[in-house]
Amino acid sequence: MAVRNKRWALVVAVAGAVAALAALLAAPSERVLAASERAPVVLAAASLQECLTAAADAWARQGHSRPVLSFAASSALARQIEAGAPADLFVSADEEWMDYLAARRLLAPGSRTNVATNRLVVVAPAASPLRLEVRPGFPLARALGTGRLATADPATVPAGKYGRAALTRLGVWNQVEGRVANAENVRAALALVARGEAPLGIVYATDAQAAPAVRIVALFPAQSHPPIIYPVARMARSGNAEAEGFRHFLLSVQGRAIFRRFGFGPA
Repeated sequence: MAVRNKRWALVVAVAGAVAALAALLAAPSERVLAASERAPVVLAAASLQECLTAAADAWARQGHSRPVLSFAASSALARQIEAGAPADLFVSADEEWMDYLAARRLLAPGSRTNVATNRLVVVAPAASPLRLEVRPGFPLARALGTGRLATADPATVPAGKYGRAALTRLGVWNQVEGRVANAENVRAALALVARGEAPLGIVYATDAQAAPAVRIVALFPAQSHPPIIYPVARMARSGNAEAEGFRHFLLSVQGRAIFRRFGFGPA
């Protein structure tokens, strides 16, 4: 009886070892599968927060992994990608920072597409009675009073660059250049106005739509600055199938309807 029990224990032990070995051998392929189907990481311009959040929710409702979204200035995100940030998709608020990554061969060939457009506006706190007409030489400095003009950093951030280009073309940049409150991105500039820390700010029309604490006091003529175009692209080092699927979703009829719902124009 004792011998039989010992033999049975040995059989059980061998079977357990075989099962453990089989699991170990299977583990690498399972990890590869998980990596290819994990939730895609999307780095996107700060102005896209509400829109891409809604798009990610809609994509997830179709049975997909919900994308992991990270928002900041396009300039900061492009540099993070260049430094090796684990991104699958990048949605920029201008073409220049997408060009920056393309020049470094960090975009997947054939994946870059324009997905939306925007408009540039002047905003004030919701309770402000101020009205402005944006035209050559308009009295922006006088409208600021003793306050400062909130804008994203015009040296690097797309919204700030568009704003500086528009004010330069309209002949008023030199009036306010020394009175600009530079913010790290367009949403930070919006927050300065919403909190009443700046009497005026330059942001996108979609930002104003997303913030009840501000109101639009003027709309910049489209020809006063370069077109505001949002390109999307997949990163060359991304092997995530879900990322490519989400990119196609953003470009689909349903995806474009979401952009339109949040105030963005067609590409």
